Amino acid sequence: MAKIAPGVGPRHPQVVVLFGATGDLARRKLLPGLWHLCNAGYIPDCRIIGVSLEDIGVERFRSLTREAVNASSLRKDSDGEWNGFAERLDYVPLSAGAAALKAAVTAAEAHFDGEHRRLHYASVPPNAALSTVRLIAEAGLVERSRIIMEKPFGTDVASAKALNAHLHEVFDEDQIFRIDHFLGKEPAQNILAFRFANGLFEPIWNRNFIDHVQIDVPETLDLGRRAGFYESTGAYRDMVVTHLFQILAFMAMEPPATLDPKSISEEKNKVFRSLLPIESTHVVRGQYAGYRAEPGVDPESDVETFVALRCSIDNWRWASVPFYLRTGKCMADGQRIISIAFREPPKSMFPANSGVGAKGPDHLTFDLADASKMSLSFYGKRPGPGMRLDKLSLQFAMHDTGYVGDVLEAYERLILDAMRGDHTLFTTAEGIERVWEASTPLLDDPPPVRMYPKGSWGPNAIHQLIVPHAWRLPFERIWRDPNRLGE
Repeated sequence: MAKIAPGVGPRHPQVVVLFGATGDLARRKLLPGLWHLCNAGYIPDCRIIGVSLEDIGVERFRSLTREAVNASSLRKDSDGEWNGFAERLDYVPLSAGAAALKAAVTAAEAHFDGEHRRLHYASVPPNAALSTVRLIAEAGLVERSRIIMEKPFGTDVASAKALNAHLHEVFDEDQIFRIDHFLGKEPAQNILAFRFANGLFEPIWNRNFIDHVQIDVPETLDLGRRAGFYESTGAYRDMVVTHLFQILAFMAMEPPATLDPKSISEEKNKVFRSLLPIESTHVVRGQYAGYRAEPGVDPESDVETFVALRCSIDNWRWASVPFYLRTGKCMADGQRIISIAFREPPKSMFPANSGVGAKGPDHLTFDLADASKMSLSFYGKRPGPGMRLDKLSLQFAMHDTGYVGDVLEAYERLILDAMRGDHTLFTTAEGIERVWEASTPLLDDPPPVRMYPKGSWGPNAIHQLIVPHAWRLPFERIWRDPNRLGE
């Protein structure tokens, strides 16, 4: 094993019980991520027990894990350490029951000297979440453990409260980690550093200087094999409640007293308490052409594959500032941005043909890709005689630094945080229940779905939703390529 990275990973060895170990998320993200964390030395020692419906045996599970690692674009088995990692893998079919799971965990813990912890990862469909929790309790594996729960956390306020009540019968709230991989990305956390470490920006982070905010997460992907899941959720439940609102809270929260998880969670919850109810008149729902012909989809389905909405935060800092959120499947491009539009000067002394204001307000834009990028646009004078103005920009990309190789994939960071007991990037029972409460008017009376072509930016009604503003995506200007500067 590699040398432990000090101050980053957990203090104690870990037994990871991965429920849904043969599923899509485990293959794409979780198994390659655990491979990297173990071999990079972030975890002092680790044993991984896969649990799933298939009765495949430990050798087949090790083979599947190696295939998943080598299929990853970043985490390939290239350093010859596979054999040592494979010995740390075990497998228990779900049909073997609680006793077999308990025996596997006991055998894994026998390899550790001294204190250790357990991490249960419930990478399972929503209808299997509570049965997973009951199995953990029946096996007597709650002590010294934490559990990561995958979204969605309910489908409305009643189901969210019921789910939390059942969870709290087995686990204390400080043992529960409701995961949102968007918050595990470096750029999401960089918002905290950008706001609170720089005296230039925090003073203007309010209604006096900011005109409106956009959080835009279009996807080019279709449903894949998720038709059954998607038919019971849709874009709003799948993406807005569990991702976009969490990003909004990071962007809109008040400065915490300290950067400890409790203080940050409390400030995020204050944002959710101030979120005004989401009215149907402020929402556009869409469905891409051909969705109803997808395997497993109701031919008359009115489930949305796209949603755009305007929401408001009713507090001193953000009163009268609209927040526009958009996400959808099969769209023209895959992006993840936060775009903050600043108020324009109240009066211009420039001549009518100068170009000032012609390309909209100044924007601060965060790209939420794994490696941070941000851009600040502004008007500047065009060289030459006269006073002609052009829109210019200052841009930063993590690739400009020597740190891009240190970027952890989102799930990797969140798994580490859960092992350490750090709730900073996870939502709370109170927070998720409050978001569902604000969503109730929309869920009770959703607007009709509007069809949109694959490869578009959604239904035409989105432009009326944001008037008098305009959507930032698609960008008029692309991000600059640092490798081509100076050519």
